[in-house]
Amino acid sequence: MALVKYGGRDPWKTLDSLRDEINGFFEGTRQLFPWSGQDVSAPSVDVWEDGKAVYVEADLPGFEQKDIDIKLKDDILTLSAKRETVKEEKEKNYYRSERRRGALYRKLELPSSVDNSKTKAKFKDGVLHISLPKREEDTQREIKIDVE
Repeated sequence: MALVKYGGRDPWKTLDSLRDEINGFFEGTRQLFPWSGQDVSAPSVDVWEDGKAVYVEADLPGFEQKDIDIKLKDDILTLSAKRETVKEEKEKNYYRSERRRGALYRKLELPSSVDNSKTKAKFKDGVLHISLPKREEDTQREIKIDVE
């Protein structure tokens, strides 16, 4: 069997093209965030429920209570927090400036219908605790499903 020189496309050019396509996709997603052009990320959350309520805990380190905005509509919980950018002072000789500024944004679809009027939130030590009591009809509804 004779060896034949590969005459196809250059694999490195193909990888470069793929990288450009992926970068272009991620550049386009910046328009989806409410604070376009700023550093926006999603806070880490824990969501769980028991028979009475749905609970959400979100890590918001470095934020203050006045920076946090919570909205609930149609069983969609929206968490956002915005921290003003601190300008670097010229008198200080910075060796490193790593503390993040900007905004956090997260939408969560809740696993159960909740009673909007009884929702409570507490912010302590950089962690937001939200308690969302379930609607009365959801807490008492039990359905028996027969298996065929």
